Amino acid sequence: MSTTLTERYISTTITSLPAPLQDDVRAELEASIADAVEARLDQGEQRSEAERAVLTELGDPGILAASYSDRPLHLIGPRFYLTWWRLLKLLLIIVPICAFGGVALGKLIEDAPIGDVIGASIAAGLSTIVHVAFWVTLVFVILERTGSETTLAEWDVDQLHEPRPTGAGRADLIASIVFGVIGVGVILWDQARGFARIDGHGVPILHPDLWPWGILALLAIIALEVGLTAMIYARRRWTTVSAVLNTALAVVFLSWALTLLGHDLLLNPEFLDLAFVDNGVQPDTMRVLGILLVFGLVGISAWDIVDGWLKNRRDSRP
Repeated sequence: MSTTLTERYISTTITSLPAPLQDDVRAELEASIADAVEARLDQGEQRSEAERAVLTELGDPGILAASYSDRPLHLIGPRFYLTWWRLLKLLLIIVPICAFGGVALGKLIEDAPIGDVIGASIAAGLSTIVHVAFWVTLVFVILERTGSETTLAEWDVDQLHEPRPTGAGRADLIASIVFGVIGVGVILWDQARGFARIDGHGVPILHPDLWPWGILALLAIIALEVGLTAMIYARRRWTTVSAVLNTALAVVFLSWALTLLGHDLLLNPEFLDLAFVDNGVQPDTMRVLGILLVFGLVGISAWDIVDGWLKNRRDSRP
């Protein structure tokens, strides 16, 4: 014997409800549906059409059942959403980069082929992204489903901050000029007098063969960095042009340093012997120190590039 649409609708609705609720919800729905159908019959509709229209208005039985049992139909609700999103973004910026860099560093120290270094690093980065997204989301889903009373990142007016200044301030310009002058002085002193002493004569840290063209290129990069800061200060804001110029300068400096380092023309071999080899540092340790130097140069340049684009994004907001 076939059942009516109303009976099927009510049965579907109460199936997912706890047993103590089922009889009450059944009685309530039977009464409310019957009243709604009678109201439509009084307006001249056919019973089959009236019944279908009333059930359609009630909507999906699963959604209706969730409203009776206070069961959320979202993965993460408004109470935890912003906290989840902020934490996820922060971790996705930090953790995969650390995993990528850590695996790459380990593989390079193992003297693995470059293909293995790249493949393992990319695999580690992608795997970390998946794990971070899954586990962070799972924690917040559990908090949502268990009805946790935990209040994360509770907001109050004391958290309101002053608007961040745009562009480069006077202090930034002064600092850039001061550090630029100090950098030029240190480089010229290193080439002229040296910072280490052997038998009464100075030993430069940078390779002597860098003079003049390599040193002049480095001094030009420093001057351009100071000039860029001055341009940003004059315009009172970062622009896409300044971010591109900042990126170009970082790439030029990194290319300059890594090219010279790859040809053993960046650091003075005499200084390395004096500071490391003569003190018992083994070749394998020197290779590890070289790898760490490369990672340091890449990290500093990458951060400079990212910082410039973040400031451009900040200053581009109305």
